[in-house]
Amino acid sequence: MIAVTQHTDVWLVRHAQTDWNQARRYQSSSDRPLTAFGQARAAAVAYRLRRLRFHAVISTALARTDTIANLVAAQPPNQTRVQQDERWRETDHGLWEGLTYDEVAARYPEPMRARFADPWHSRAHGGESMSEVWQRVETAWDAMLRAHNGQRILVVTHATPIQLLLCALLRLSFEQYWQFRIDLGGITNVDLYPSGAITRVINEVPPLKTP
Repeated sequence: MIAVTQHTDVWLVRHAQTDWNQARRYQSSSDRPLTAFGQARAAAVAYRLRRLRFHAVISTALARTDTIANLVAAQPPNQTRVQQDERWRETDHGLWEGLTYDEVAARYPEPMRARFADPWHSRAHGGESMSEVWQRVETAWDAMLRAHNGQRILVVTHATPIQLLLCALLRLSFEQYWQFRIDLGGITNVDLYPSGAITRVINEVPPLKTP
């Protein structure tokens, strides 16, 4: 991971609830719609960030991330164009995509056991391992910081990229990624300095009711 030369303010937001989140189905690149609750949460996130001026807003070219990104990018003082970067997407679940945990356990019991025994190296059928996810997220992170060193950036992404980034920035083992709870619509904020990272917020979920 590259180091910044100036204070850089990075905000990481997980998308809001989709129909597959509600049904507890594995979801990566499938472009599922937000539920009514998800739409309300997206509006609450945009309201929470309303006073911040972002020099860059990045999304993953999926409706569930674009919704928050577009809301924030359009509101003053931003009015900026959303940048799309698919490297920030969730882990590819391969043949598990769209299935529930119980369905995967029934259809693929041995691969599931291997997956949870060693998530860093193992993968779902046709999917990605955590190490492969980290490779693309780190590449996206470095490219973002080169382009926006010293600026305030918003990335609307998914749970796993945020969890892996926190491990890397706080110098924790990647195997501890699951110890960071990142809820739907959760906001994480990291201040980057040449000397290292300071976490300001992890998984703040703004209330639905706004004044």
